[in-house]
Amino acid sequence: MGLEGLLGGAFDPPHAGHLALARAAIAHFGLDRLLVLVVEDPGHKRTTTSADVRLELTKLAFEDLPEAVVELDRHARTVDSLEERQLPSDTVFLIGADELVDLPGWKRPERVLELVRIGVALRPGVPEDRLRDARARLPAPDRIEYFEMEPSAVSSTAIRDRIANGQTIDGLVPRRVAEAIARLGLYGSSEYTAAEEERTQTD
Repeated sequence: MGLEGLLGGAFDPPHAGHLALARAAIAHFGLDRLLVLVVEDPGHKRTTTSADVRLELTKLAFEDLPEAVVELDRHARTVDSLEERQLPSDTVFLIGADELVDLPGWKRPERVLELVRIGVALRPGVPEDRLRDARARLPAPDRIEYFEMEPSAVSSTAIRDRIANGQTIDGLVPRRVAEAIARLGLYGSSEYTAAEEERTQTD
C-alpha cells in the first residue's frame, strides 16, 4: 500500500472545510489512501449527535473522494487509536494549525510523533509565533510538516448555529449532508420545510 493519511474528528457535522483540508493534504503528500476517523466519544469536546449519525453524515461528505475510507474510532485519545492500528511510521496524521498549538497538551504527544508524522494545514487566524512555540515544545519537530489549504471560515459550530436559527447552509456542507440533516431533523432543523413537503406530495 502507498502512503496513507489519517484525518480524525467529531464531524458534527462534516463540512466543506474538512473536504478542503483532505484534498489539499492528498495533493501535497501524494496520499494514496485517507482514513477518515469519526471519533465516537471525543475526549476534548461534547457532541450533539450520536456517533452512528455522525458516521453516516461523514460517509456522505467524503463519498466523492476516492482516496477516502470512513470508519468509526472508538478511542477518545489519538495515541490510543494509533497504538491499536499499528500503521507505518510514515503515515501522515492531519490536523489544523489551531490543533498544533494544542498538541503539546495531548495525551503522550511524544508517542504520537513516534507513531506517525504530523501534517499541519496552515490557515488564517493562528499566529506564527504560537505555531513556532508549539513546535519548539514538541520532540522530533522534523516529523511535523506544514501544508497550505484553501482558506475556509466554516466550522461545525457555526453550521449548527445557522441551522438552529433557520439560516441556509448551502455551500457550507456537501449537498447530500445538507439533505440528511434536514431529513433527520438534526441541529434544531425541522425534518422538512413546507416547500419540501409540498414538492414531495406532488412528485
